Amino acid sequence: MNGSLVQTDCTIAEDRFHNAVRLAVSLRVFLRAINQYADILNKKFLDQTNFELQLWNNYFHLAVAFLTQESLQLENFSGAKRAKIISKYGDMRRQIGFEIRDMWYNLGQHKIKFIPEMVGPILEMTLIPETELRKATIAIFFDMMQCEFHSTRSFQRFENEIITKLDHEVEGGRGDEQYKVLFEKILLEHCRKHKYLAKTGENFVMLVVRLMERLLDYRTIMHDENKENRMSCTVNVLNFYKEIEREEMYIRYLYKLCDLHKECDNYTEAAYTLLLNAKLLKWSDQPCAAHLNQRDGYQAQTQGQLKEQLYQEIIHYFDKGKMWEEAISIGKELAEQYENELFDYEQLSELLQKQAQFYENIVKVIRAKPDYFAVGYYGQGFPSFIRNKMFIYRGKEYERREDFEARLFTIFPNAEKMKTTSPPSDDIKNSSGQYIQCFTVQTIRELPPKFKNKSVSEQILSFYTVNEVQKFQYSRPIRKGEKDPDNEFANMWIERTTYVTAYKLPGILRWFEVKSVSMVEISPLENAIETMQLTNEKISNMVQQHMNDPSLPINPLSMLLNGIVDPAVMGGFANYEKAFFTEKYMQEHTEDLEKIENLKDLIAWQIPFLNEGVRIHGEKVTEALRPFHERLETCFKELKEKVEKQYGVKSCPINPDERRGSRPRSMVRSFTMPSTPRPLSVASVSSMSSDSTPSRPGSDGFILEPLLPKKMHSRSQDKLDKDETDKDKRDRKKEKRNSKHQEMFDKEFKTTDISSQSTEAVILSETISPLRPQRPKSQVLNMSADKRLTAPPLTTPVTPKPKLSFSLQPGLNVDLNGSDNPEQTGLPPPLPLKSNSGDYGTLADSQESAISIAPLQPRLPPPLPSKTPPPPPPPKTTRKQTSIDSGIGQ
Repeated sequence: MNGSLVQTDCTIAEDRFHNAVRLAVSLRVFLRAINQYADILNKKFLDQTNFELQLWNNYFHLAVAFLTQESLQLENFSGAKRAKIISKYGDMRRQIGFEIRDMWYNLGQHKIKFIPEMVGPILEMTLIPETELRKATIAIFFDMMQCEFHSTRSFQRFENEIITKLDHEVEGGRGDEQYKVLFEKILLEHCRKHKYLAKTGENFVMLVVRLMERLLDYRTIMHDENKENRMSCTVNVLNFYKEIEREEMYIRYLYKLCDLHKECDNYTEAAYTLLLNAKLLKWSDQPCAAHLNQRDGYQAQTQGQLKEQLYQEIIHYFDKGKMWEEAISIGKELAEQYENELFDYEQLSELLQKQAQFYENIVKVIRAKPDYFAVGYYGQGFPSFIRNKMFIYRGKEYERREDFEARLFTIFPNAEKMKTTSPPSDDIKNSSGQYIQCFTVQTIRELPPKFKNKSVSEQILSFYTVNEVQKFQYSRPIRKGEKDPDNEFANMWIERTTYVTAYKLPGILRWFEVKSVSMVEISPLENAIETMQLTNEKISNMVQQHMNDPSLPINPLSMLLNGIVDPAVMGGFANYEKAFFTEKYMQEHTEDLEKIENLKDLIAWQIPFLNEGVRIHGEKVTEALRPFHERLETCFKELKEKVEKQYGVKSCPINPDERRGSRPRSMVRSFTMPSTPRPLSVASVSSMSSDSTPSRPGSDGFILEPLLPKKMHSRSQDKLDKDETDKDKRDRKKEKRNSKHQEMFDKEFKTTDISSQSTEAVILSETISPLRPQRPKSQVLNMSADKRLTAPPLTTPVTPKPKLSFSLQPGLNVDLNGSDNPEQTGLPPPLPLKSNSGDYGTLADSQESAISIAPLQPRLPPPLPSKTPPPPPPPKTTRKQTSIDSGIGQ
């Protein structure tokens, strides 16, 4: 049996060999026929009177087709078969290639008639992977350049044609690194010897070499499963075409990039990509060129029509990406055309309705605020387009750094994670391995000029915290001098590094390369001034929000005030006084006297802000929290007396008459509810001493710097900073401190139903992460339109605030949203809003601490405030699981 199989295999192999021999004989015969054709052309149809352009053109196309046919590509054969064919028949590609070269040079003055039509066939021939053939034929390109230059004083047609054809050939699989090297070497040698083409020819050669580098990178990753690498290479190519003003090729790659973004649900980036194409068009009746209308599905005769279709699609993508500010901007331009140029009032009406919805979404919908990550790829093992470069990445909604890093190392499984945020050494950059550096950075918000020096809702301004940003910073603490166990603020400096990207984020990519890096050191005193400024702004903003909208929940204000005025919580600014207001410090740092006065002034200015906050808190506090408020007033009174005595009296700049609360404010709703508190990579002492709310990067527009970084840092981020090795002991000491009023406050919050006071239905939509178990049905509350929660009548609906996490005492984090309503006793409280993560599912434990929810116990409502009519009894409600609604995903 085995013998018969072996015999069969031998027979098949022998048949294949004989077929190859017969094919080689046929090709040999055909080659002789082509050579005879060439002899006739040289003898009969070359001189000026008998020259036949069509015959010569047919010859070149026939010869190139013969040379490039599949059966002659010996590199595709086995080694034995290739050796036998070469030994008997030679490499016929080289023979016909040399013949084509000779025929070209025989044309003499007729060469100009074949430019640029013959550029493509000659390029196809030179791309054949046979070294001697390439060396012999690449020089034809210089001859074409020289010929056109002598005829028109430029070689623009040749340049355009070779760029266009090279793109298609390389994308189709032809060309390699050796071809790029030979092309550069041969043409540069010829150009530099030419009197007139030395400079322009060299520029052209380098341009084509740069293009080949990008095209080869693009081809390498074209079928890669990692779409991010494909996006990077696509952008490299389209930017190149934009640089050399090749509009047709530029648009071609724009559409390739747009399709990649849509595959990844990157609707914002898809919109920005299409916008680049739309900006090339005019609002006119100018005919639409063929290369402008490359997209399937577009039916446009004029540039104006195509631009309108693109704008409609762009608005749609911006809407899906929740970038309503950008959608409004594009819509205004389109509305101008509908109203004053096209007079299409039907389309105008539809567009204006969309814009109205966008404006409403801006003030009603709480949008996810992605984190940004700095990523450096170091080592020669990375592809050239990312090698030894740093990028700023825009994370996905609620994506933690740990999850982001996991994605990176899935793409580069052999890479090694760097343990420090310092710039890498040359040894790492020049090594053959792969090293990835990744850490979270903070955005530097730059508001549009129209918002400068104006009172604008933070709900509007917060968009610019994580959008339209180009500058980012990373801060880490460094200790200078000897450590003072009683006061660590005096020698704790901040090393702040600022990164500037090539373009603003978001853009046509979710990441851009860092183009400049700068580093400064912030002194302890300067950091104290900065954090006090940010704290004052935060108090002022929250007070203004409550003045504008009296229906806002009181809990975030309670926690903010409690974290500042009660010295038992975080110590207030007493640490600054110990560190900087001593005679010793002022004598040793006379240059800081002005800054010390500035800090004292900021402390004094905090009192009027706090005073207004305490006043509002007293007006809105529930009876259940009345003891807490009394404690708050007592602490504030002591703080006020001390500050006004030591630092002066300031008058409150907030004018209560400027309230805009008469206009009903709509309920803030969120498409996705965060599920777990997330650690921060950078926090400041003000976030702990004056506000117990962990300030999630970009959560409220403030960038708070670290003085006690270990307390607030992400655990994985802490591994990057080696200066904080002895914080755990101090943290444990702080956790033991707890005041009586906090115990009372904690008890009240555990036994009080926390629910939203609303006259309309409260809709909780949720997105369940596939990596987390679904929450038990007993913890899911469905409040449908026909079964609403009732509360005492309000003049305006409740507007839940963005999700905040507050620390009541060390080791206990509580997330609060909504108002205390002790009258409602028959319903379980809604789940607390977590500070981050992309789902509203399981109540997962935080890395630092978790909230324990006490079981519901029926109880009588506390006494109502005087002169307040009792509320109507709440309707019966049933609990059933809410439907999963992922909302609008980007």
